[in-house]
Amino acid sequence: MKLSPRLATAIALLPLSLFAQSPASPDWNARGNAWFAHVQFLADDKLNGRRTGTPGYTAAVEYVESQFKAIGLKPAGTFGYQQSFELIPTTIDTAASSFAVDDKIYKFGTEVSLGIPGTPSEKVDAPMVFIGYGLSVPRKHIDDLAGLDVRGKVVVFYNAAPENLQGPQRAYARGLGVRWQALRAAGAVGVVQISPPRPGAPPPSTPTSGPRPAPPASLVFADPALNVLVGLKLVATLTPEGAKTFFAASGHDFAAIKALADKGQPLPHFVFPGTLHANTVTVAQAPIKAPNVVGMLEGSDRRLKKQYVVISAHLDHLGVGRAVDGDTIYNGAMDNASGVASVIESAKLIMAEKAAGRGPRRSILFIALAGEELGELGSQYFATKPTVPKSNLVADLNMDMYLPLFPLRFLEIQGLGESTLGNDARAICQLNDVEPQFDKQPDENRFVRSDQVNFVKQGIPALAFKFGWTPDSPEMKTFNEWVKVRYHRPSDDLDQPIDKTAAAQFTSILAQLGTRVANAKEAPSWYPESAFTAPTK
Repeated sequence: MKLSPRLATAIALLPLSLFAQSPASPDWNARGNAWFAHVQFLADDKLNGRRTGTPGYTAAVEYVESQFKAIGLKPAGTFGYQQSFELIPTTIDTAASSFAVDDKIYKFGTEVSLGIPGTPSEKVDAPMVFIGYGLSVPRKHIDDLAGLDVRGKVVVFYNAAPENLQGPQRAYARGLGVRWQALRAAGAVGVVQISPPRPGAPPPSTPTSGPRPAPPASLVFADPALNVLVGLKLVATLTPEGAKTFFAASGHDFAAIKALADKGQPLPHFVFPGTLHANTVTVAQAPIKAPNVVGMLEGSDRRLKKQYVVISAHLDHLGVGRAVDGDTIYNGAMDNASGVASVIESAKLIMAEKAAGRGPRRSILFIALAGEELGELGSQYFATKPTVPKSNLVADLNMDMYLPLFPLRFLEIQGLGESTLGNDARAICQLNDVEPQFDKQPDENRFVRSDQVNFVKQGIPALAFKFGWTPDSPEMKTFNEWVKVRYHRPSDDLDQPIDKTAAAQFTSILAQLGTRVANAKEAPSWYPESAFTAPTK
Protein backbone atom coordinates (compact mmCIF):
# COMPACT_ATOMS: atom_id res chain seq x y z
CA MET A 1 0.00 0.00 0.00
CA LYS A 2 1.55 3.32 -1.10
CA LEU A 3 0.84 6.70 0.44
CA SER A 4 -0.70 9.11 -2.02
CA PRO A 5 1.50 12.10 -3.00
CA ARG A 6 -1.02 14.44 -1.38
CA LEU A 7 -1.00 12.53 1.94
CA ALA A 8 2.80 12.22 1.91
CA THR A 9 3.10 15.99 1.40
CA ALA A 10 0.61 16.70 4.18
CA ILE A 11 2.50 14.45 6.57
CA ALA A 12 5.82 16.07 5.75
CA LEU A 13 4.38 19.53 6.50
CA LEU A 14 3.01 18.74 9.97
CA PRO A 15 3.87 21.78 12.08
CA LEU A 16 6.76 21.35 14.47
CA SER A 17 6.01 24.66 16.19
CA LEU A 18 3.38 23.02 18.38
CA PHE A 19 6.12 21.17 20.22
CA ALA A 20 8.61 23.96 20.72
CA GLN A 21 6.77 25.61 23.62
CA SER A 22 8.00 26.52 27.05
CA PRO A 23 7.99 23.46 29.32
CA ALA A 24 6.23 25.62 31.93
CA SER A 25 3.16 26.17 29.79
CA PRO A 26 2.61 23.32 27.35
CA ASP A 27 -0.55 23.20 25.30
CA TRP A 28 -1.60 19.68 26.31
CA ASN A 29 -4.65 19.78 24.08
CA ALA A 30 -2.55 20.46 20.98
CA ARG A 31 0.05 17.89 21.99
CA GLY A 32 -2.62 15.29 22.70
CA ASN A 33 -4.26 15.87 19.33
CA ALA A 34 -0.91 15.61 17.53
CA TRP A 35 -0.20 12.31 19.33
CA PHE A 36 -3.65 10.98 18.49
CA ALA A 37 -3.29 11.88 14.81
CA HIS A 38 -0.60 9.19 14.52
CA VAL A 39 -2.79 6.67 16.31
CA GLN A 40 -5.64 7.47 13.94
CA PHE A 41 -3.52 6.79 10.88
CA LEU A 42 -1.85 3.63 12.17
CA ALA A 43 -5.02 2.09 13.62
CA ASP A 44 -7.26 2.90 10.66
CA ASP A 45 -9.10 -0.04 9.09
CA LYS A 46 -7.32 0.74 5.82
CA LEU A 47 -4.09 -0.68 7.27
CA ASN A 48 -5.81 -4.00 8.11
CA GLY A 49 -4.09 -4.44 11.44
CA ARG A 50 -0.46 -3.81 10.29
CA ARG A 51 0.59 -7.46 10.38
CA THR A 52 4.30 -7.74 9.54
CA GLY A 53 4.80 -8.50 5.85
CA THR A 54 1.44 -7.15 4.67
CA PRO A 55 0.66 -4.02 2.60
CA GLY A 56 -0.81 -2.45 5.74
CA TYR A 57 2.50 -2.82 7.54
CA THR A 58 4.29 -1.32 4.55
CA ALA A 59 2.00 1.72 4.73
CA ALA A 60 2.79 2.05 8.45
CA VAL A 61 6.52 1.94 7.70
CA GLU A 62 6.17 4.67 5.06
CA TYR A 63 4.20 6.81 7.50
CA VAL A 64 6.82 6.57 10.24
CA GLU A 65 9.59 7.26 7.72
CA SER A 66 7.80 10.41 6.57
CA GLN A 67 7.46 11.57 10.18
CA PHE A 68 11.13 10.95 10.96
CA LYS A 69 12.12 12.85 7.84
CA ALA A 70 9.84 15.81 8.66
CA ILE A 71 11.26 16.01 12.19
CA GLY A 72 14.79 16.07 10.82
CA LEU A 73 16.05 12.76 12.17
CA LYS A 74 18.93 11.25 10.23
CA PRO A 75 18.32 7.93 8.47
CA ALA A 76 19.92 5.23 10.63
CA GLY A 77 18.87 2.02 8.94
CA THR A 78 20.83 -0.05 6.47
CA PHE A 79 18.87 1.45 3.56
CA GLY A 80 17.71 4.93 4.44
CA TYR A 81 15.52 4.75 7.51
CA GLN A 82 14.84 1.05 7.05
CA GLN A 83 16.72 -1.85 8.56
CA SER A 84 15.22 -4.62 6.51
CA PHE A 85 15.56 -8.32 7.14
CA GLU A 86 13.95 -11.42 5.70
CA LEU A 87 11.50 -13.73 7.44
CA ILE A 88 10.31 -17.04 6.07
CA PRO A 89 6.60 -17.84 6.61
CA THR A 90 6.59 -21.41 7.89
CA THR A 91 3.72 -23.76 8.70
CA ILE A 92 3.59 -27.24 10.18
CA ASP A 93 2.14 -29.96 7.96
CA THR A 94 0.25 -31.85 10.64
CA ALA A 95 -0.89 -34.48 8.14
CA ALA A 96 2.73 -35.43 7.49
CA SER A 97 3.95 -34.87 11.06
CA SER A 98 3.70 -37.35 13.91
CA PHE A 99 4.05 -37.68 17.68
CA ALA A 100 3.90 -41.07 19.43
CA VAL A 101 5.29 -42.95 22.40
CA ASP A 102 5.87 -46.54 21.35
CA ASP A 103 2.54 -47.50 19.75
CA LYS A 104 0.45 -44.73 21.38
CA ILE A 105 -0.24 -42.04 18.75
CA TYR A 106 -1.13 -38.61 20.14
CA LYS A 107 -3.74 -36.43 18.44
CA PHE A 108 -2.76 -32.94 17.34
CA GLY A 109 -4.89 -30.24 18.91
CA THR A 110 -6.57 -32.26 21.64
CA GLU A 111 -3.49 -33.96 23.12
CA VAL A 112 -0.39 -32.27 21.74
CA SER A 113 0.74 -29.41 19.53
CA LEU A 114 4.02 -28.88 17.70
CA GLY A 115 6.12 -25.75 17.44
CA ILE A 116 8.67 -24.77 14.81
CA PRO A 117 11.95 -26.44 15.89
CA GLY A 118 15.44 -25.19 15.22
CA THR A 119 16.14 -28.22 13.02
CA PRO A 120 12.84 -29.01 11.26
CA SER A 121 11.80 -32.02 9.20
CA GLU A 122 14.13 -34.34 11.08
CA LYS A 123 12.83 -37.47 12.78
CA VAL A 124 13.35 -37.98 16.49
CA ASP A 125 13.51 -41.43 18.04
CA ALA A 126 14.74 -40.91 21.56
CA PRO A 127 14.30 -41.83 25.22
CA MET A 128 12.70 -39.29 27.55
CA VAL A 129 13.47 -37.88 30.97
CA PHE A 130 11.35 -35.61 33.18
CA ILE A 131 13.48 -32.77 34.53
CA GLY A 132 10.98 -30.97 36.76
CA TYR A 133 10.87 -27.28 35.90
CA GLY A 134 13.75 -27.71 33.45
CA LEU A 135 15.60 -24.61 34.64
CA SER A 136 19.26 -23.73 35.03
CA VAL A 137 19.70 -20.49 37.00
CA PRO A 138 23.03 -20.65 38.81
CA ARG A 139 22.53 -17.23 40.47
CA LYS A 140 19.51 -18.69 42.27
CA HIS A 141 21.14 -22.07 42.94
CA ILE A 142 18.64 -23.74 40.63
CA ASP A 143 19.84 -26.47 38.28
CA ASP A 144 17.39 -29.13 37.16
CA LEU A 145 20.10 -30.66 35.00
CA ALA A 146 22.46 -31.42 37.87
CA GLY A 147 23.28 -35.11 38.02
CA LEU A 148 21.10 -35.97 35.01
CA ASP A 149 22.23 -37.50 31.74
CA VAL A 150 20.13 -35.94 28.98
CA ARG A 151 22.47 -36.64 26.07
CA GLY A 152 20.50 -37.74 23.03
CA LYS A 153 17.24 -37.50 24.97
CA VAL A 154 14.02 -35.55 24.80
CA VAL A 155 13.52 -33.61 28.02
CA VAL A 156 10.05 -33.17 29.49
CA PHE A 157 9.34 -30.31 31.90
CA TYR A 158 6.53 -28.41 33.59
CA ASN A 159 6.86 -24.84 32.37
CA ALA A 160 6.45 -23.07 35.68
CA ALA A 161 9.05 -22.02 38.28
CA PRO A 162 9.95 -22.82 41.89
CA GLU A 163 8.87 -20.39 44.58
CA ASN A 164 12.39 -19.03 45.14
CA LEU A 165 12.56 -17.71 41.55
CA GLN A 166 10.67 -14.43 41.51
CA GLY A 167 10.57 -11.14 39.62
CA PRO A 168 11.45 -10.71 35.94
CA GLN A 169 13.95 -13.58 36.12
CA ARG A 170 11.02 -15.94 36.74
CA ALA A 171 9.87 -15.50 33.15
CA TYR A 172 13.23 -14.72 31.58
CA ALA A 173 14.77 -18.06 32.57
CA ARG A 174 11.74 -19.92 31.18
CA GLY A 175 12.06 -18.49 27.68
CA LEU A 176 12.74 -21.31 25.25
CA GLY A 177 15.72 -19.56 23.66
CA VAL A 178 17.39 -19.00 27.06
CA ARG A 179 16.44 -22.47 28.31
CA TRP A 180 17.73 -24.21 25.17
CA GLN A 181 21.25 -22.90 25.66
CA ALA A 182 21.72 -25.03 28.80
CA LEU A 183 19.79 -27.99 27.38
CA ARG A 184 21.78 -27.98 24.17
CA ALA A 185 25.07 -27.84 26.08
CA ALA A 186 23.91 -30.86 28.08
CA GLY A 187 23.19 -32.79 24.87
CA ALA A 188 19.37 -32.81 24.70
CA VAL A 189 17.73 -33.14 21.27
CA GLY A 190 14.15 -32.06 21.92
CA VAL A 191 11.70 -30.64 24.46
CA VAL A 192 8.18 -31.55 25.52
CA GLN A 193 6.55 -29.03 27.84
CA ILE A 194 3.39 -28.78 29.86
CA SER A 195 2.33 -25.15 30.18
CA PRO A 196 -0.08 -23.99 32.88
CA PRO A 197 -2.56 -21.24 31.97
CA ARG A 198 -0.95 -17.81 32.23
CA PRO A 199 -2.38 -15.87 35.21
CA GLY A 200 -4.59 -13.02 34.06
CA ALA A 201 -4.77 -14.21 30.48
CA PRO A 202 -7.97 -13.01 28.79
CA PRO A 203 -10.63 -15.59 28.02
CA PRO A 204 -10.91 -16.84 24.45
CA SER A 205 -12.58 -14.48 22.01
CA THR A 206 -16.21 -15.15 21.23
CA PRO A 207 -16.44 -15.60 17.46
CA THR A 208 -19.36 -14.69 15.33
CA SER A 209 -20.81 -17.27 13.00
CA GLY A 210 -18.87 -18.23 9.92
CA PRO A 211 -15.69 -20.14 9.14
CA ARG A 212 -12.55 -19.50 11.15
CA PRO A 213 -9.63 -18.29 9.03
CA ALA A 214 -6.63 -20.58 8.86
CA PRO A 215 -3.95 -19.58 11.40
CA PRO A 216 -1.22 -17.42 9.87
CA ALA A 217 2.18 -18.95 9.28
CA SER A 218 4.92 -18.54 11.83
CA LEU A 219 7.78 -16.33 10.70
CA VAL A 220 11.35 -17.48 11.16
CA PHE A 221 14.57 -15.65 10.34
CA ALA A 222 16.05 -16.35 6.93
CA ASP A 223 19.47 -15.62 8.46
CA PRO A 224 20.52 -18.83 10.26
CA ALA A 225 22.76 -16.81 12.58
CA LEU A 226 19.57 -15.50 14.24
CA ASN A 227 18.30 -19.00 15.02
CA VAL A 228 18.55 -19.34 18.81
CA LEU A 229 17.09 -22.86 18.64
CA VAL A 230 19.72 -24.38 16.38
CA GLY A 231 20.04 -28.10 17.10
CA LEU A 232 16.57 -28.39 18.64
CA LYS A 233 14.77 -31.14 16.70
CA LEU A 234 11.43 -31.21 18.54
CA VAL A 235 9.28 -28.61 20.28
CA ALA A 236 6.01 -30.06 21.60
CA THR A 237 3.41 -28.93 24.12
CA LEU A 238 1.07 -31.37 25.83
CA THR A 239 -2.51 -30.38 26.62
CA PRO A 240 -3.81 -31.32 30.10
CA GLU A 241 -5.56 -34.29 28.51
CA GLY A 242 -2.41 -35.36 26.70
CA ALA A 243 -0.29 -34.89 29.83
CA LYS A 244 -2.48 -37.27 31.83
CA THR A 245 -1.97 -40.00 29.25
CA PHE A 246 1.72 -39.18 28.83
CA PHE A 247 2.46 -39.48 32.55
CA ALA A 248 0.23 -42.47 33.22
CA ALA A 249 2.76 -44.92 31.77
CA SER A 250 5.53 -43.50 33.99
CA GLY A 251 3.92 -44.54 37.26
CA HIS A 252 3.64 -40.86 38.28
CA ASP A 253 0.37 -39.01 38.76
CA PHE A 254 0.26 -35.87 36.61
CA ALA A 255 -2.30 -34.25 38.94
CA ALA A 256 0.12 -34.63 41.86
CA ILE A 257 2.96 -33.07 39.86
CA LYS A 258 0.72 -30.19 38.81
CA ALA A 259 -0.30 -29.62 42.43
CA LEU A 260 3.36 -29.35 43.46
CA ALA A 261 4.12 -26.98 40.55
CA ASP A 262 1.12 -24.77 41.39
CA LYS A 263 2.70 -24.20 44.82
CA GLY A 264 6.24 -23.78 43.47
CA GLN A 265 7.41 -26.88 45.31
CA PRO A 266 10.32 -29.07 44.13
CA LEU A 267 9.42 -31.52 41.37
CA PRO A 268 10.73 -35.05 40.91
CA HIS A 269 13.11 -36.15 38.18
CA PHE A 270 12.62 -39.51 36.51
CA VAL A 271 13.09 -41.46 33.31
CA PHE A 272 10.03 -42.12 31.17
CA PRO A 273 9.54 -45.66 29.89
CA GLY A 274 9.36 -46.20 26.14
CA THR A 275 10.68 -44.26 23.19
CA LEU A 276 9.34 -41.05 21.71
CA HIS A 277 8.91 -41.12 17.93
CA ALA A 278 8.24 -37.69 16.44
CA ASN A 279 8.61 -35.84 13.18
CA THR A 280 7.85 -32.17 12.60
CA VAL A 281 7.37 -31.52 8.90
CA THR A 282 7.43 -27.84 8.00
CA VAL A 283 6.48 -26.05 4.82
CA ALA A 284 8.39 -22.87 3.97
CA GLN A 285 7.03 -20.13 1.73
CA ALA A 286 8.82 -17.33 -0.08
CA PRO A 287 10.67 -14.93 2.24
CA ILE A 288 9.13 -11.57 3.11
CA LYS A 289 10.77 -8.29 4.02
CA ALA A 290 10.22 -7.02 7.56
CA PRO A 291 11.80 -3.60 8.07
CA ASN A 292 12.45 -1.80 11.32
CA VAL A 293 12.35 1.99 10.96
CA VAL A 294 15.33 3.78 12.54
CA GLY A 295 15.97 7.50 12.84
CA MET A 296 18.80 9.21 14.72
CA LEU A 297 19.12 12.51 16.55
CA GLU A 298 22.87 13.07 16.75
CA GLY A 299 24.33 14.03 20.10
CA SER A 300 26.20 17.27 20.71
CA ASP A 301 29.18 15.92 22.66
CA ARG A 302 32.16 15.06 20.48
CA ARG A 303 32.89 11.89 22.46
CA LEU A 304 29.54 10.84 23.88
CA LYS A 305 27.65 11.20 20.60
CA LYS A 306 29.12 7.82 19.65
CA GLN A 307 26.95 6.28 22.39
CA TYR A 308 23.24 5.70 21.76
CA VAL A 309 20.06 5.76 23.81
CA VAL A 310 17.19 3.86 22.13
CA ILE A 311 13.55 4.94 22.32
CA SER A 312 11.46 2.17 20.80
CA ALA A 313 8.00 0.73 20.20
CA HIS A 314 6.69 -2.01 17.95
CA LEU A 315 4.87 -0.97 14.80
CA ASP A 316 3.09 -4.21 13.93
CA HIS A 317 -0.11 -5.78 15.19
CA LEU A 318 -2.12 -8.93 14.46
CA GLY A 319 -3.66 -8.11 11.08
CA VAL A 320 -6.94 -9.70 9.99
CA GLY A 321 -8.21 -12.67 11.98
CA ARG A 322 -11.18 -14.43 13.47
CA ALA A 323 -14.31 -12.29 13.66
CA VAL A 324 -15.38 -11.02 17.07
CA ASP A 325 -18.78 -9.33 17.11
CA GLY A 326 -18.57 -9.16 13.33
CA ASP A 327 -15.20 -7.37 13.21
CA THR A 328 -12.15 -9.11 11.70
CA ILE A 329 -9.59 -6.26 11.78
CA TYR A 330 -7.27 -6.25 14.79
CA ASN A 331 -6.41 -2.54 14.64
CA GLY A 332 -3.99 -2.35 17.57
CA ALA A 333 -4.69 1.25 18.59
CA MET A 334 -3.29 0.88 22.10
CA ASP A 335 -1.18 -2.15 21.06
CA ASN A 336 0.86 -0.45 19.79
CA ALA A 337 0.00 2.56 17.63
CA SER A 338 0.03 4.47 20.93
CA GLY A 339 3.67 3.60 21.56
CA VAL A 340 4.81 4.48 18.05
CA ALA A 341 2.95 7.79 18.34
CA SER A 342 4.95 8.55 21.50
CA VAL A 343 8.21 7.63 19.77
CA ILE A 344 7.39 10.16 17.04
CA GLU A 345 6.23 12.91 19.39
CA SER A 346 9.13 12.45 21.81
CA ALA A 347 11.48 12.86 18.85
CA LYS A 348 9.78 16.18 18.05
CA LEU A 349 10.14 17.38 21.62
CA ILE A 350 13.82 16.46 21.87
CA MET A 351 14.54 17.93 18.44
CA ALA A 352 12.94 21.19 19.57
CA GLU A 353 15.24 21.21 22.60
CA LYS A 354 18.22 20.65 20.32
CA ALA A 355 17.13 23.54 18.11
CA ALA A 356 17.06 25.72 21.23
CA GLY A 357 20.63 24.73 22.04
CA ARG A 358 19.70 22.18 24.68
CA GLY A 359 20.33 19.09 22.60
CA PRO A 360 21.34 15.76 24.18
CA ARG A 361 25.02 14.90 24.55
CA ARG A 362 24.60 11.28 23.49
CA SER A 363 22.81 10.34 20.29
CA ILE A 364 19.28 8.98 20.44
CA LEU A 365 17.88 6.30 18.13
CA PHE A 366 14.12 6.32 17.57
CA ILE A 367 12.96 2.91 16.37
CA ALA A 368 9.63 1.47 15.20
CA LEU A 369 10.10 -2.29 15.38
CA ALA A 370 8.70 -5.09 13.22
CA GLY A 371 7.39 -8.47 14.31
CA GLU A 372 6.83 -8.02 18.05
CA GLU A 373 3.54 -9.87 17.88
CA LEU A 374 5.36 -12.76 16.18
CA GLY A 375 7.93 -13.20 18.93
CA GLU A 376 9.83 -9.89 19.29
CA LEU A 377 11.56 -10.56 15.96
CA GLY A 378 12.39 -6.99 14.94
CA SER A 379 14.01 -6.16 18.27
CA GLN A 380 15.90 -9.45 18.22
CA TYR A 381 17.30 -8.54 14.83
CA PHE A 382 18.20 -4.96 15.79
CA ALA A 383 19.68 -5.84 19.19
CA THR A 384 21.75 -8.63 17.62
CA LYS A 385 22.75 -6.74 14.46
CA PRO A 386 22.31 -3.04 15.26
CA THR A 387 23.04 -0.36 12.70
CA VAL A 388 25.53 1.21 15.13
CA PRO A 389 28.25 -0.59 17.12
CA LYS A 390 26.48 -2.86 19.61
CA SER A 391 28.89 -1.97 22.39
CA ASN A 392 27.81 1.67 22.06
CA LEU A 393 24.12 1.01 22.84
CA VAL A 394 23.64 2.15 26.44
CA ALA A 395 19.89 1.98 27.15
CA ASP A 396 16.48 1.12 25.75
CA LEU A 397 13.24 2.88 26.72
CA ASN A 398 10.45 0.81 25.23
CA MET A 399 6.72 1.43 24.85
CA ASP A 400 4.27 -1.38 24.36
CA MET A 401 0.62 -0.79 25.09
CA TYR A 402 1.22 1.68 27.92
CA LEU A 403 -2.56 2.30 28.11
CA PRO A 404 -3.35 6.02 28.50
CA LEU A 405 -6.93 5.29 29.56
CA PHE A 406 -7.14 7.71 32.52
CA PRO A 407 -5.19 10.67 34.00
CA LEU A 408 -1.48 10.12 34.57
CA ARG A 409 -0.92 10.12 38.32
CA PHE A 410 1.04 6.89 38.68
CA LEU A 411 3.51 5.34 36.24
CA GLU A 412 4.38 1.66 36.43
CA ILE A 413 8.01 1.25 35.37
CA GLN A 414 9.03 -2.29 34.50
CA GLY A 415 12.69 -2.82 35.29
CA LEU A 416 12.61 -0.03 37.89
CA GLY A 417 14.75 -1.96 40.37
CA GLU A 418 17.15 -3.59 37.90
CA SER A 419 19.46 -0.76 36.77
CA THR A 420 20.41 2.87 37.37
CA LEU A 421 17.80 3.79 34.77
CA GLY A 422 15.36 3.40 37.66
CA ASN A 423 16.89 6.39 39.44
CA ASP A 424 16.62 8.46 36.27
CA ALA A 425 12.96 7.51 35.92
CA ARG A 426 12.24 8.36 39.56
CA ALA A 427 13.83 11.79 39.16
CA ILE A 428 11.83 12.63 36.03
CA CYS A 429 8.58 11.41 37.61
CA GLN A 430 9.22 13.63 40.64
CA LEU A 431 9.72 16.66 38.39
CA ASN A 432 6.34 15.95 36.78
CA ASP A 433 4.42 15.17 39.99
CA VAL A 434 3.90 11.55 38.91
CA GLU A 435 4.48 8.66 41.32
CA PRO A 436 6.62 5.81 39.97
CA GLN A 437 5.49 2.27 40.74
CA PHE A 438 7.02 -1.18 40.56
CA ASP A 439 5.25 -3.80 38.45
CA LYS A 440 1.96 -4.46 40.26
CA GLN A 441 1.14 -7.67 38.37
CA PRO A 442 4.49 -9.49 38.41
CA ASP A 443 2.94 -12.81 37.40
CA GLU A 444 2.23 -11.24 34.01
CA ASN A 445 6.01 -11.08 33.44
CA ARG A 446 5.66 -7.99 31.28
CA PHE A 447 9.30 -6.88 31.60
CA VAL A 448 10.43 -9.92 29.61
CA ARG A 449 7.40 -10.20 27.30
CA SER A 450 8.09 -7.34 24.92
CA ASP A 451 10.87 -5.86 22.81
CA GLN A 452 13.00 -4.58 25.68
CA VAL A 453 13.88 -8.20 26.52
CA ASN A 454 16.13 -8.49 23.45
CA PHE A 455 18.16 -5.49 24.57
CA VAL A 456 18.37 -7.03 28.05
CA LYS A 457 19.70 -10.26 26.51
CA GLN A 458 22.53 -8.23 25.01
CA GLY A 459 23.38 -6.72 28.41
CA ILE A 460 21.74 -3.33 27.69
CA PRO A 461 19.74 -1.79 30.59
CA ALA A 462 16.10 -1.20 29.68
CA LEU A 463 12.78 0.08 30.99
CA ALA A 464 9.17 -0.37 29.88
CA PHE A 465 6.05 1.43 31.00
CA LYS A 466 2.35 1.17 31.88
CA PHE A 467 -0.04 3.75 33.30
CA GLY A 468 -0.26 3.00 37.02
CA TRP A 469 -3.09 2.76 39.51
CA THR A 470 -3.79 1.98 43.14
CA PRO A 471 -5.59 -1.15 44.41
CA ASP A 472 -9.39 -1.15 44.19
CA SER A 473 -9.43 2.21 42.39
CA PRO A 474 -11.56 3.05 39.34
CA GLU A 475 -8.33 3.15 37.34
CA MET A 476 -7.50 -0.42 38.36
CA LYS A 477 -10.95 -1.50 37.19
CA THR A 478 -10.53 0.34 33.88
CA PHE A 479 -7.07 -1.18 33.31
CA ASN A 480 -8.12 -4.75 34.06
CA GLU A 481 -11.33 -4.44 32.08
CA TRP A 482 -9.38 -3.24 29.05
CA VAL A 483 -7.10 -6.26 29.22
CA LYS A 484 -10.13 -8.52 29.53
CA VAL A 485 -12.23 -7.16 26.67
CA ARG A 486 -9.86 -5.37 24.24
CA TYR A 487 -6.39 -6.92 24.48
CA HIS A 488 -5.59 -8.67 21.17
CA ARG A 489 -9.15 -8.15 19.98
CA PRO A 490 -10.67 -6.10 17.18
CA SER A 491 -12.15 -3.79 19.84
CA ASP A 492 -8.67 -2.30 20.39
CA ASP A 493 -9.61 0.26 17.76
CA LEU A 494 -10.22 4.00 17.52
CA ASP A 495 -13.67 3.72 19.07
CA GLN A 496 -12.60 3.44 22.71
CA PRO A 497 -12.03 5.92 25.56
CA ILE A 498 -8.52 7.37 25.36
CA ASP A 499 -7.04 10.15 27.51
CA LYS A 500 -5.13 12.13 24.90
CA THR A 501 -3.89 14.71 27.42
CA ALA A 502 -2.45 11.95 29.62
CA ALA A 503 -0.77 10.39 26.58
CA ALA A 504 0.85 13.74 25.77
CA GLN A 505 2.02 14.12 29.36
CA PHE A 506 3.55 10.65 29.31
CA THR A 507 5.28 11.46 26.02
CA SER A 508 6.78 14.56 27.63
CA ILE A 509 8.09 12.41 30.50
CA LEU A 510 9.53 9.98 27.96
CA ALA A 511 11.34 12.80 26.16
CA GLN A 512 12.68 14.19 29.42
CA LEU A 513 13.87 10.75 30.51
CA GLY A 514 15.56 10.06 27.18
CA THR A 515 17.30 13.43 27.39
CA ARG A 516 18.42 12.88 30.99
CA VAL A 517 19.97 9.51 30.13
CA ALA A 518 21.60 10.98 27.04
CA ASN A 519 23.10 13.83 29.07
CA ALA A 520 24.34 11.79 32.04
CA LYS A 521 28.05 11.69 32.77
CA GLU A 522 28.03 7.90 33.07
CA ALA A 523 26.13 5.37 30.98
CA PRO A 524 23.41 3.35 32.75
CA SER A 525 24.47 0.14 34.50
CA TRP A 526 22.80 -2.88 36.06
CA TYR A 527 22.58 -3.03 39.83
CA PRO A 528 24.89 -5.75 41.22
CA GLU A 529 21.92 -7.60 42.74
CA SER A 530 19.94 -7.58 39.49
CA ALA A 531 19.19 -10.91 37.85
CA PHE A 532 20.39 -9.38 34.59
CA THR A 533 23.79 -8.17 35.75
CA ALA A 534 25.45 -10.87 33.69
CA PRO A 535 22.77 -11.83 31.16
CA THR A 536 23.22 -14.78 28.87
CA LYS A 537 24.24 -13.54 25.42
